[in-house]
Amino acid sequence: MPELSKDTALCISLSGRPSNIGTRFHNYLYAELGLDFVYKAFTTTDIAAAIGGVRALGIRGCSVSMPFKEAVIPLVDHIEPSAAAIGSINTIVNDGGVLTASNTDYEAIASLIDSHRLDPAASVLVRGSGGMAKAVVAAFHGAGFADVTVLARNAEAGPALAAAYGFGWIADDPEPGAAIIVNVTPLGMDGADAETLAFSAAHIAAAHTVFDVVAFPAETPFIRAARAAGTDVITGAEVIALQAAGQFARYTGVTPTADQVARASAHSRA
Repeated sequence: MPELSKDTALCISLSGRPSNIGTRFHNYLYAELGLDFVYKAFTTTDIAAAIGGVRALGIRGCSVSMPFKEAVIPLVDHIEPSAAAIGSINTIVNDGGVLTASNTDYEAIASLIDSHRLDPAASVLVRGSGGMAKAVVAAFHGAGFADVTVLARNAEAGPALAAAYGFGWIADDPEPGAAIIVNVTPLGMDGADAETLAFSAAHIAAAHTVFDVVAFPAETPFIRAARAAGTDVITGAEVIALQAAGQFARYTGVTPTADQVARASAHSRA
């Protein structure tokens, strides 16, 4: 990596629960590609002031994670279709004080639905109703899925998310039977919910694909149970690698190769 100087471009992340994954991913690629950039993770209790700092200090890029993905919407200047379609932002690019927002989560999930050849005729059960759930539900809708149910305890956000795409909403676990089950909650994430299974063993046994967006750890109890049952899996590690690669390209103007993304992703978890 080039020596830090006054000209080094800074990119950051803002998250309620920062990790080293994005920091290691981006800095690995900066070093490999000889780019004069550096990446650092932050948290904040004042998101408006933090985004003001991005603008005022010329911070080139900002990754936005829970719980800030919706709160930053009024703080940016331009919103790309990927973010406007779902009302959720995960990427901000600063061009001379003008902030443009997008959602590479949506793009990553749409790419995984396609690359894993998920059948649009299959039934889908999505647990969660937050910003990432919006990206997931919108991506399934965009891929032509019609039989999608949002499972969420939040009696406002759950029905609203489902209704936005013409899907159904339920507050309690249904009988097993959905072909594709997706966890878009913190269940299984390192911390208080680390050992919690997002769906029951019966739901996993009935599914042909288990999809967990939790990125850390990559092998959540949900994913481990699915592998043990012989069920196809899509992991949060895949999601975060693809979305980070999309951010990297926006920040730097350089699109990393699939091999570079895979190595950076492995390094981020080492």
